[in-house]
Order: sequence, then structure tokens, then C-alpha cells
Amino acid sequence: MVGNKAVEDAAIRWVMQLEQAAGRQPVDRRYEAAFPADLESSPRIIEVKAIGGSGRGWFLPVENAQMEEARRNPNFFIYVVENTRQGDPTQFTLRILGGERLQGLLAKAKQRSYYEVAWPVASYDATPGLDALSEPTDRQYNA
Repeated sequence: MVGNKAVEDAAIRWVMQLEQAAGRQPVDRRYEAAFPADLESSPRIIEVKAIGGSGRGWFLPVENAQMEEARRNPNFFIYVVENTRQGDPTQFTLRILGGERLQGLLAKAKQRSYYEVAWPVASYDATPGLDALSEPTDRQYNA
């Protein structure tokens, strides 16, 4: 599967199917700025984290609004969908963080500050790759 959006979309579709099979009615709310997570599947509020391989031993990035909602709302869940990069939903795996387990992890969370640097398509397409490693000068980086 190619592209972060394709991976995320596949994970969201898969989680929505699982939620429907569990008797809930999930609604994709990713594009509603005021909503703190990806899905509303009453009574659950679900943030989906799509991971290409395994999340074992790694950290989960949680946005400020998600952290606030998770601390306040006992119905907030993080669904970690693993093995997404290979593209076959029958090979996806799921870990569900909620309740005391999620609260315990949140209590140990470390706040970080970072910058989001936009990388427009034209700039991406013009950015040198492996071929730049053999260039004797750095002129290709200055375009």
C-alpha cells in the first residue's frame, strides 16, 4: 500500500467494519476540526493509529485535543491497527487501548513540542534522492 493517506483510510475502513460487526454504528469524523478523534461509534470515541508494522515497544503520538479527551472521557479509546503497510486487511492486527490501561499509559506520557513542516508536492518531486549521494557538491540541495 502506498501513501500515508491510503494506509490511514484502509485502517479506518477496517475499524469501521469491526465496529459494525460489534453492533455499533461508527461515523468517520476525521475532517471535523472540533472532534477530538477519528471515529464516533457510540458510546466510544475512537482514535485510530495506523502502523505499518508492529507498534510493540514504540510510542504513540497523541495530539493535545486527544490527550485532553482521553483524560476526561472514559469512553475514549485508541485503536492501534498494525501491519497496515502490506495492504491486506486480513493481515491487519488490532490492539485496543481504553480504560485503566490507557489511563496508566497517559499518566506516563511525555509532552513534546515539534514543528510541522509542509512539503508541497512540487518541492517533494524536485527533491534529490539516492543519486544526490554521489554528487561532489551540494548544489542540488539549493534549488
